[in-house]
Amino acid sequence: LARLNLNAQKLHPRAAELLPKVCKAVGRELPWRNSFLSLPARALETTHALALAVDILEGYDPPGRSRVPIEPCAGLGAAATEAPRGVLWHRYETDAQGFIKSACIIPPTSQNQSQIEEDLRKLARQMSHLDDEKLCLRCEQLIRNYDPCISCSAHFLRLHVERLP
Repeated sequence: LARLNLNAQKLHPRAAELLPKVCKAVGRELPWRNSFLSLPARALETTHALALAVDILEGYDPPGRSRVPIEPCAGLGAAATEAPRGVLWHRYETDAQGFIKSACIIPPTSQNQSQIEEDLRKLARQMSHLDDEKLCLRCEQLIRNYDPCISCSAHFLRLHVERLP
C-alpha cells in the first residue's frame, strides 16, 4: 500500500489509466490504509510492471559481454532488495575462497510482525460479534494481506479464538 500511496503519480500510463476505475471500484481515493486493499494495489503494480517490461523488451539491445570474471576473496556485503511484500535486508560474509561464512536475512514478514499483531487486535475487537469460524477466517485473511511467503501462509496459520469477559 505504501508504494502505491507514495508513487501513484509515477505509474506507467497503462496502470495510471486504471487507477481511477480501481478507486471507484473499491469506494475510496488514495491514500489507502486498509490492508484488505493490498490486492487491488498489487494488481495496479502488476499492470505497471508488465507495461514497463514490455517497454524494456521492445527497446532491448543485448550487451556484448554478459559477465565479467571474478577472483574469490574474503569480504562483507549487505543489501536491501525491494520485493512485493516489502524490503528484504540481507548481509553476507565470505572467506578467502569466496565461500559464505555467515549470512543474515531479514524478510519483510518479520519487519511487519508488530503491525500485523496490532491490526489483528483491532480486527478482533471490531469483528467480535462474528462466530469463531468466521472470525478466524477474517483474521487469516488479514494476515495473508501482508503477503507472507507461500510456505508461511499455507502452513503456519492455526488460529483459535479465546473470548475474554
